[in-house]
Amino acid sequence: MATSIESTEPRPGDVLVVFGITGDLARVMTFRSLYRLEARGLLDCPIVGVAVDDWSMEKLIERARTSIVATGETLDEAVFTRFTDRLSYVAGDFADPATYERVGKAIQGAQTPVYYLEIPPFLFAKVIEGLSTAGLSTEARFVVEKPFGHDQQSARDLAAELHQYVDESQLFRIDHYLGKMGLEEILHLRFANAILEPVWSRNYLDSVQITMAESFGVDDRGSFYDPVGALRDVVVNHLMQLVAAAAMEPPSRGDLHTVKESQVALFRAVVEADPAHYVRGQYDGYQEIKGVKAGSTTETYAALRLDIENWRWAGVPFFIRTGKRLPVTQTELRLVFKRPPKLGFWPKNHDPEPNQLVIKLDPSTGIRFQVDARRTDLGRIGPIELDMEFEAEGGEGATPYEVLLHAALVGDSTRFSRQDGIEETWRVMQPLLDAPPTVLPYAPGSWGPQAGEDIVAGFGGWRAPWVKA
Repeated sequence: MATSIESTEPRPGDVLVVFGITGDLARVMTFRSLYRLEARGLLDCPIVGVAVDDWSMEKLIERARTSIVATGETLDEAVFTRFTDRLSYVAGDFADPATYERVGKAIQGAQTPVYYLEIPPFLFAKVIEGLSTAGLSTEARFVVEKPFGHDQQSARDLAAELHQYVDESQLFRIDHYLGKMGLEEILHLRFANAILEPVWSRNYLDSVQITMAESFGVDDRGSFYDPVGALRDVVVNHLMQLVAAAAMEPPSRGDLHTVKESQVALFRAVVEADPAHYVRGQYDGYQEIKGVKAGSTTETYAALRLDIENWRWAGVPFFIRTGKRLPVTQTELRLVFKRPPKLGFWPKNHDPEPNQLVIKLDPSTGIRFQVDARRTDLGRIGPIELDMEFEAEGGEGATPYEVLLHAALVGDSTRFSRQDGIEETWRVMQPLLDAPPTVLPYAPGSWGPQAGEDIVAGFGGWRAPWVKA
């Protein structure tokens, strides 16, 4: 196993090598993100693309151009030229040792290469072995895409396979949700504000709701999605990262080890999920999608309850739901407070909605406080909403892959998942994989199967997500 390279001041990467640069992920994410980093003056190293396709540089540059424009980005020709001047290309089979010899020549002189493996997970070990055998891995960083296994054991097996060639500290596991307003930003919001931290606990909260709704469907991704499903695709990674950001204790220091230890400590406190509090759904028409197996029981909707056994959260359920072909596209974290006691001066039959604090994360970011106040238009007490779009104060943030690729280049692994955290999230979800309930149909455009409402019975039901007007 390679020697750990983790240090207080990591050395910046001096070349970025993108395996799979001709693939779909590069087309929809990578080219745009690297272009935007170039525009912000944050890209200062060569970029070497590696793929099996026998492409010319002209074809690669044209793919970069069309990919960036297709995202709606306005192309600045001067920036684009600076970006493409960094590009070079190596064609070759990932199983062929000669490919890694050519990569070695292309990055000759680099001391801290960053390898971005936007390829299927079954190829990770093959590529890392090839780089290691060619002597190109010792001081390198390896950025790998999810999924990190399909259950707890396979996650362990994958890590063991990769650790034959590289140290854990060299692995940067991308979860693009950690490039959004994720762990770091929510921690600052919680703990840098004295009015928020005391109420962020069982003393004041009735429940926590996390919703990741998507109005679109699986479309042309049937062959990828059908073996995976909603639980594996987003709950065990994206949404568990939100649980950690919402529930972990404040790290005593800002160093990477302390932050990760606080996150993993939270995961260890989460009780294994109960299949009795889990609903699976599949939208009508899913089985007609190309690549979906006949009679598929893959869920496109998942709703579940989690409980956390520690002093801060005991007795406060965390409700999670996600689904495709729902009414809106929105991801949010919602704190639902306990109801106030009934008071004599209230109007007769007044039963106020609980106060709520909402943090929306995608497609835009913002914060909302819902409180009760006397409303002239209603002639009585009613809810009012205090909203703030973060882009209105501070401007538009970087896209997730901009954040993550830059973090990998500078060696900041705070936004990347650690192996023990991955194993803990699989532990939590494993009972739902071992004993999944029957998948229930739901109509596209609805909020999923009616049984999903039963998950939040006794807690006021699911709240409709806050969608930007």
